Amino acid sequence: MIKSELLIDESHIFRMTDSTGMLQHTRWSTPDYAKGYTTDDNARALIMAVMLYEQQHQKKYLELVYRYLAFILHAQNETGRFRNFMTYERKFTEIEGSEDCFGRCLWALGYTMASPAIPQGIKDACLDVFRRALHNIQFHLHFVRGKAYSVIALEFLNSSEVRGIVSELAAQLADAFATCATDTDWQWFENKLTYDNAVLPWAMFIAYRVTNEEKFLKIAQDSLSFLDKTVFRSGFFWPVGCKGWWLRGKEPALYDQQPVEAAMSTLAHLAAFAITGERTMLELAQKSFAWYSGENSLRKSLIDPDTGGCFDGITPEGINRNQGAESIVSYVMANLAVRNTERLTYGSMEGRV
Repeated sequence: MIKSELLIDESHIFRMTDSTGMLQHTRWSTPDYAKGYTTDDNARALIMAVMLYEQQHQKKYLELVYRYLAFILHAQNETGRFRNFMTYERKFTEIEGSEDCFGRCLWALGYTMASPAIPQGIKDACLDVFRRALHNIQFHLHFVRGKAYSVIALEFLNSSEVRGIVSELAAQLADAFATCATDTDWQWFENKLTYDNAVLPWAMFIAYRVTNEEKFLKIAQDSLSFLDKTVFRSGFFWPVGCKGWWLRGKEPALYDQQPVEAAMSTLAHLAAFAITGERTMLELAQKSFAWYSGENSLRKSLIDPDTGGCFDGITPEGINRNQGAESIVSYVMANLAVRNTERLTYGSMEGRV
Protein backbone atom coordinates (compact mmCIF):
# COMPACT_ATOMS: atom_id res chain seq x y z
CA MET A 1 0.00 0.00 0.00
CA ILE A 2 1.27 3.48 -0.92
CA LYS A 3 1.59 5.83 2.06
CA SER A 4 1.51 9.61 1.89
CA GLU A 5 4.45 11.74 2.96
CA LEU A 6 4.64 12.71 6.61
CA LEU A 7 6.05 16.22 6.24
CA ILE A 8 5.54 19.20 3.96
CA ASP A 9 8.25 21.79 3.35
CA GLU A 10 6.24 25.03 3.40
CA SER A 11 9.09 27.25 2.21
CA HIS A 12 7.86 27.62 -1.35
CA ILE A 13 4.32 28.46 -0.23
CA PHE A 14 5.57 31.51 1.67
CA ARG A 15 8.07 32.35 -1.06
CA MET A 16 5.22 32.52 -3.58
CA THR A 17 2.97 34.60 -1.30
CA ASP A 18 3.34 38.35 -0.85
CA SER A 19 1.10 41.04 0.67
CA THR A 20 -1.33 40.74 -2.26
CA GLY A 21 -1.70 36.99 -2.51
CA MET A 22 -0.09 34.03 -4.22
CA LEU A 23 1.90 34.81 -7.34
CA GLN A 24 1.15 32.78 -10.44
CA HIS A 25 4.45 31.66 -11.98
CA THR A 26 8.16 31.26 -11.41
CA ARG A 27 11.33 31.29 -13.44
CA TRP A 28 12.66 27.99 -12.27
CA SER A 29 12.22 28.34 -8.50
CA THR A 30 12.09 32.17 -8.27
CA PRO A 31 8.74 34.01 -8.30
CA ASP A 32 8.13 35.78 -11.62
CA TYR A 33 6.57 39.17 -10.86
CA ALA A 34 5.92 39.83 -14.55
CA LYS A 35 3.25 37.12 -14.62
CA GLY A 36 1.29 38.58 -11.69
CA TYR A 37 -1.50 36.71 -9.92
CA THR A 38 -4.68 34.80 -10.67
CA THR A 39 -7.84 34.37 -8.64
CA ASP A 40 -7.78 30.71 -9.67
CA ASP A 41 -4.51 30.18 -7.80
CA ASN A 42 -5.62 32.14 -4.76
CA ALA A 43 -8.87 30.18 -4.53
CA ARG A 44 -7.02 26.87 -4.48
CA ALA A 45 -4.47 28.38 -2.11
CA LEU A 46 -7.28 29.34 0.28
CA ILE A 47 -8.35 25.70 0.53
CA MET A 48 -4.74 24.68 1.07
CA ALA A 49 -4.28 27.27 3.83
CA VAL A 50 -7.47 26.15 5.58
CA MET A 51 -6.29 22.54 5.44
CA LEU A 52 -2.90 23.51 6.88
CA TYR A 53 -4.54 25.48 9.68
CA GLU A 54 -6.92 22.62 10.47
CA GLN A 55 -4.01 20.24 10.92
CA GLN A 56 -1.44 22.49 12.57
CA HIS A 57 -3.46 25.30 14.24
CA GLN A 58 -0.60 27.73 13.73
CA LYS A 59 -1.20 31.46 13.33
CA LYS A 60 0.96 31.71 10.22
CA TYR A 61 -1.48 29.50 8.33
CA LEU A 62 -4.46 31.53 9.49
CA GLU A 63 -2.69 34.62 8.15
CA LEU A 64 -2.52 32.87 4.78
CA VAL A 65 -6.26 32.22 4.97
CA TYR A 66 -6.86 35.96 5.45
CA ARG A 67 -4.48 36.83 2.61
CA TYR A 68 -5.99 34.52 0.01
CA LEU A 69 -9.58 35.26 1.04
CA ALA A 70 -8.95 39.00 0.78
CA PHE A 71 -7.78 38.43 -2.80
CA ILE A 72 -11.04 36.64 -3.65
CA LEU A 73 -13.12 39.37 -2.01
CA HIS A 74 -11.35 41.97 -4.12
CA ALA A 75 -11.74 39.86 -7.27
CA GLN A 76 -15.54 39.74 -7.08
CA ASN A 77 -17.20 42.20 -9.46
CA GLU A 78 -20.58 43.91 -9.31
CA THR A 79 -22.38 40.98 -10.94
CA GLY A 80 -21.13 38.52 -8.35
CA ARG A 81 -18.66 36.89 -10.75
CA PHE A 82 -14.87 36.98 -10.30
CA ARG A 83 -12.10 38.65 -12.23
CA ASN A 84 -9.13 36.35 -12.66
CA PHE A 85 -5.86 37.78 -14.01
CA MET A 86 -4.13 40.55 -12.04
CA THR A 87 -0.84 42.26 -12.84
CA TYR A 88 1.91 42.70 -10.27
CA GLU A 89 0.74 46.32 -10.02
CA ARG A 90 -2.61 45.03 -8.65
CA LYS A 91 -4.65 45.80 -11.76
CA PHE A 92 -7.12 43.24 -13.06
CA THR A 93 -6.84 42.77 -16.82
CA GLU A 94 -10.44 41.66 -17.41
CA ILE A 95 -13.96 42.44 -16.26
CA GLU A 96 -14.87 38.82 -15.67
CA GLY A 97 -12.97 35.54 -15.52
CA SER A 98 -14.00 32.11 -16.75
CA GLU A 99 -16.76 29.91 -15.37
CA ASP A 100 -14.04 27.58 -14.11
CA CYS A 101 -12.59 30.41 -12.03
CA PHE A 102 -16.08 31.18 -10.74
CA GLY A 103 -16.61 27.57 -9.68
CA ARG A 104 -13.22 27.27 -8.01
CA CYS A 105 -13.93 30.42 -5.99
CA LEU A 106 -17.20 28.95 -4.76
CA TRP A 107 -15.42 25.71 -3.87
CA ALA A 108 -12.86 27.64 -1.81
CA LEU A 109 -15.53 29.73 -0.07
CA GLY A 110 -17.66 26.69 0.72
CA TYR A 111 -14.73 24.70 2.03
CA THR A 112 -13.67 27.57 4.28
CA MET A 113 -17.19 28.10 5.65
CA ALA A 114 -17.50 24.40 6.50
CA SER A 115 -14.25 24.21 8.46
CA PRO A 116 -14.78 23.94 12.23
CA ALA A 117 -11.33 25.45 12.79
CA ILE A 118 -11.95 28.76 11.03
CA PRO A 119 -13.06 31.88 13.02
CA GLN A 120 -16.62 33.06 12.48
CA GLY A 121 -15.61 36.42 11.03
CA ILE A 122 -13.88 34.69 8.13
CA LYS A 123 -16.91 32.49 7.56
CA ASP A 124 -19.20 35.53 7.53
CA ALA A 125 -17.06 37.14 4.83
CA CYS A 126 -17.17 33.93 2.78
CA LEU A 127 -20.95 33.72 3.10
CA ASP A 128 -21.36 37.33 1.97
CA VAL A 129 -19.32 36.69 -1.17
CA PHE A 130 -21.12 33.40 -1.80
CA ARG A 131 -24.55 35.00 -1.55
CA ARG A 132 -23.57 37.71 -4.03
CA ALA A 133 -22.47 34.98 -6.45
CA LEU A 134 -25.40 32.60 -5.94
CA HIS A 135 -27.73 33.85 -8.70
CA ASN A 136 -25.00 33.23 -11.27
CA ILE A 137 -25.00 29.51 -10.48
CA GLN A 138 -28.56 28.99 -11.66
CA PHE A 139 -28.71 31.37 -14.59
CA HIS A 140 -25.24 32.03 -16.01
CA LEU A 141 -23.31 28.75 -16.06
CA HIS A 142 -22.98 27.04 -19.43
CA PHE A 143 -19.91 24.79 -19.19
CA VAL A 144 -19.57 21.49 -17.39
CA ARG A 145 -16.59 22.29 -15.17
CA GLY A 146 -18.10 25.48 -13.79
CA LYS A 147 -21.22 23.49 -12.94
CA ALA A 148 -19.18 20.65 -11.41
CA TYR A 149 -17.20 22.95 -9.12
CA SER A 150 -20.43 24.65 -8.08
CA VAL A 151 -21.97 21.30 -7.10
CA ILE A 152 -18.96 20.54 -4.93
CA ALA A 153 -19.14 24.00 -3.37
CA LEU A 154 -22.87 23.92 -2.67
CA GLU A 155 -22.70 20.77 -0.58
CA PHE A 156 -20.89 22.73 2.11
CA LEU A 157 -23.90 25.01 2.62
CA ASN A 158 -26.22 22.10 3.54
CA SER A 159 -29.67 23.66 3.08
CA SER A 160 -32.88 22.69 1.32
CA GLU A 161 -32.46 25.50 -1.19
CA VAL A 162 -28.99 24.27 -2.01
CA ARG A 163 -30.15 20.69 -2.51
CA GLY A 164 -32.53 21.87 -5.20
CA ILE A 165 -29.78 23.75 -7.03
CA VAL A 166 -27.42 20.77 -6.76
CA SER A 167 -30.11 18.51 -8.22
CA GLU A 168 -30.66 20.95 -11.10
CA LEU A 169 -26.96 21.30 -11.91
CA ALA A 170 -26.35 17.56 -11.64
CA ALA A 171 -29.28 16.92 -13.97
CA GLN A 172 -27.63 19.22 -16.50
CA LEU A 173 -24.37 17.29 -16.15
CA ALA A 174 -26.31 14.05 -16.51
CA ASP A 175 -27.84 15.37 -19.74
CA ALA A 176 -24.36 16.20 -21.05
CA PHE A 177 -23.24 12.68 -20.17
CA ALA A 178 -26.26 11.11 -21.88
CA THR A 179 -25.60 13.15 -25.02
CA CYS A 180 -21.94 12.11 -25.33
CA ALA A 181 -21.79 8.67 -23.68
CA THR A 182 -23.44 6.90 -26.58
CA ASP A 183 -21.44 3.67 -26.37
CA THR A 184 -19.36 1.70 -23.89
CA ASP A 185 -16.11 2.98 -25.41
CA TRP A 186 -16.85 6.60 -24.50
CA GLN A 187 -18.41 7.23 -21.09
CA TRP A 188 -17.85 10.94 -20.71
CA PHE A 189 -19.56 14.35 -20.50
CA GLU A 190 -17.94 15.83 -23.60
CA ASN A 191 -16.39 14.59 -26.83
CA LYS A 192 -12.96 15.38 -25.41
CA LEU A 193 -11.00 15.15 -22.18
CA THR A 194 -8.98 18.25 -21.39
CA TYR A 195 -8.05 19.55 -17.91
CA ASP A 196 -9.37 19.02 -14.39
CA ASN A 197 -11.04 15.92 -15.78
CA ALA A 198 -11.69 14.16 -12.48
CA VAL A 199 -13.80 17.07 -11.18
CA LEU A 200 -16.71 15.87 -13.35
CA PRO A 201 -17.22 12.39 -11.81
CA TRP A 202 -16.32 13.90 -8.42
CA ALA A 203 -19.23 16.33 -8.73
CA MET A 204 -21.61 13.49 -9.56
CA PHE A 205 -20.55 11.59 -6.44
CA ILE A 206 -21.28 14.73 -4.41
CA ALA A 207 -24.62 15.18 -6.16
CA TYR A 208 -25.56 11.64 -5.16
CA ARG A 209 -24.60 12.30 -1.55
CA VAL A 210 -26.72 15.47 -1.50
CA THR A 211 -29.79 14.17 -3.36
CA ASN A 212 -29.66 10.35 -2.98
CA GLU A 213 -30.52 10.05 -6.68
CA GLU A 214 -29.10 6.74 -7.87
CA LYS A 215 -28.69 7.91 -11.47
CA PHE A 216 -26.08 10.41 -10.31
CA LEU A 217 -24.12 7.66 -8.56
CA LYS A 218 -24.15 5.47 -11.67
CA ILE A 219 -22.87 8.30 -13.85
CA ALA A 220 -20.19 9.08 -11.26
CA GLN A 221 -18.99 5.48 -11.21
CA ASP A 222 -19.20 4.95 -14.98
CA SER A 223 -17.36 8.16 -15.83
CA LEU A 224 -14.65 7.70 -13.21
CA SER A 225 -14.11 4.11 -14.35
CA PHE A 226 -13.77 5.34 -17.93
CA LEU A 227 -11.22 7.96 -16.88
CA ASP A 228 -9.29 5.47 -14.75
CA LYS A 229 -8.86 3.04 -17.64
CA THR A 230 -6.96 5.78 -19.45
CA VAL A 231 -4.93 7.49 -16.73
CA PHE A 232 -3.71 4.42 -14.85
CA ARG A 233 -1.33 2.63 -17.16
CA SER A 234 1.88 0.66 -16.66
CA GLY A 235 1.10 0.50 -12.95
CA PHE A 236 1.09 4.24 -12.26
CA PHE A 237 -0.85 7.47 -12.89
CA TRP A 238 -0.37 9.03 -16.33
CA PRO A 239 -2.78 11.95 -16.86
CA VAL A 240 -4.09 13.17 -20.20
CA GLY A 241 -1.52 15.65 -21.52
CA CYS A 242 -2.31 19.31 -22.19
CA LYS A 243 -0.49 19.25 -25.56
CA GLY A 244 -3.42 17.91 -27.58
CA TRP A 245 -5.72 16.58 -24.84
CA TRP A 246 -7.81 13.53 -25.79
CA LEU A 247 -10.27 13.99 -28.61
CA ARG A 248 -12.87 11.32 -29.23
CA GLY A 249 -11.62 8.89 -31.85
CA LYS A 250 -7.99 9.91 -31.27
CA GLU A 251 -5.28 8.78 -28.85
CA PRO A 252 -4.80 10.58 -25.51
CA ALA A 253 -1.94 13.10 -25.49
CA LEU A 254 0.93 11.81 -23.37
CA TYR A 255 2.43 15.25 -22.58
CA ASP A 256 2.57 17.71 -20.95
CA GLN A 257 1.45 16.05 -17.72
CA GLN A 258 0.22 18.65 -15.21
CA PRO A 259 0.41 18.43 -11.37
CA VAL A 260 -3.18 19.64 -11.02
CA GLU A 261 -4.43 16.46 -12.70
CA ALA A 262 -2.83 14.28 -10.02
CA ALA A 263 -4.47 16.39 -7.32
CA MET A 264 -7.92 16.28 -8.90
CA SER A 265 -7.67 12.52 -9.39
CA THR A 266 -6.62 12.16 -5.74
CA LEU A 267 -9.53 14.26 -4.46
CA ALA A 268 -12.10 12.60 -6.73
CA HIS A 269 -11.10 9.11 -5.62
CA LEU A 270 -11.10 10.14 -1.96
CA ALA A 271 -14.66 11.43 -2.42
CA ALA A 272 -15.63 8.17 -4.12
CA PHE A 273 -14.10 6.23 -1.23
CA ALA A 274 -15.91 8.33 1.38
CA ILE A 275 -19.26 7.83 -0.38
CA THR A 276 -19.04 4.20 -1.50
CA GLY A 277 -16.60 2.70 0.99
CA GLU A 278 -14.81 0.91 -1.86
CA ARG A 279 -11.19 0.35 -0.81
CA THR A 280 -10.09 0.38 -4.44
CA MET A 281 -10.97 4.08 -4.56
CA LEU A 282 -8.59 4.83 -1.68
CA GLU A 283 -5.85 2.83 -3.37
CA LEU A 284 -6.31 4.79 -6.62
CA ALA A 285 -6.23 8.06 -4.66
CA GLN A 286 -2.92 6.99 -3.13
CA LYS A 287 -1.60 5.97 -6.54
CA SER A 288 -2.64 9.34 -8.00
CA PHE A 289 -0.80 11.16 -5.23
CA ALA A 290 2.28 8.96 -5.68
CA TRP A 291 2.73 10.58 -9.12
CA TYR A 292 4.38 13.52 -7.33
CA SER A 293 6.96 11.41 -5.53
CA GLY A 294 8.15 9.37 -8.51
CA GLU A 295 5.45 6.87 -9.44
CA ASN A 296 5.21 8.39 -12.90
CA SER A 297 6.42 7.88 -16.46
CA LEU A 298 9.85 9.33 -15.64
CA ARG A 299 10.23 7.53 -12.32
CA LYS A 300 11.39 10.84 -10.86
CA SER A 301 10.06 12.97 -8.02
CA LEU A 302 8.38 16.24 -8.92
CA ILE A 303 9.20 17.70 -5.49
CA ASP A 304 12.32 19.87 -5.27
CA PRO A 305 14.13 19.06 -2.00
CA ASP A 306 15.99 22.37 -2.12
CA THR A 307 12.93 24.63 -2.28
CA GLY A 308 9.92 22.60 -1.15
CA GLY A 309 8.31 23.47 -4.48
CA CYS A 310 6.65 21.19 -7.01
CA PHE A 311 7.89 21.17 -10.59
CA ASP A 312 5.39 22.21 -13.23
CA GLY A 313 4.98 18.85 -14.93
CA ILE A 314 6.41 16.23 -17.23
CA THR A 315 7.20 17.07 -20.86
CA PRO A 316 8.60 14.92 -23.68
CA GLU A 317 12.03 16.36 -22.82
CA GLY A 318 11.74 15.62 -19.09
CA ILE A 319 10.68 17.62 -16.05
CA ASN A 320 9.50 21.21 -16.46
CA ARG A 321 11.63 22.77 -13.75
CA ASN A 322 9.53 25.85 -13.13
CA GLN A 323 7.62 25.73 -9.83
CA GLY A 324 4.41 27.72 -10.16
CA ALA A 325 1.51 28.27 -7.79
CA GLU A 326 -0.84 25.70 -9.31
CA SER A 327 1.80 23.00 -8.88
CA ILE A 328 2.69 23.56 -5.23
CA VAL A 329 -0.91 24.16 -4.17
CA SER A 330 -2.11 21.02 -5.98
CA TYR A 331 0.59 18.94 -4.34
CA VAL A 332 -0.07 20.20 -0.82
CA MET A 333 -3.85 19.82 -1.14
CA ALA A 334 -3.50 16.24 -2.35
CA ASN A 335 -0.94 15.47 0.34
CA LEU A 336 -3.11 16.76 3.18
CA ALA A 337 -6.28 15.13 1.83
CA VAL A 338 -4.65 11.69 1.57
CA ARG A 339 -3.16 12.02 5.04
CA ASN A 340 -6.54 12.98 6.51
CA THR A 341 -8.26 10.01 4.93
CA GLU A 342 -5.54 7.59 6.01
CA ARG A 343 -5.82 8.87 9.58
CA LEU A 344 -9.57 8.28 9.58
CA THR A 345 -9.31 4.93 7.83
CA TYR A 346 -6.51 3.45 9.88
CA GLY A 347 -7.52 5.10 13.16
CA SER A 348 -4.14 6.64 13.97
CA MET A 349 -5.24 10.28 14.29
CA GLU A 350 -8.29 12.47 13.91
CA GLY A 351 -8.90 14.40 10.68
CA ARG A 352 -11.46 15.65 8.20
CA VAL A 353 -11.97 14.20 4.72
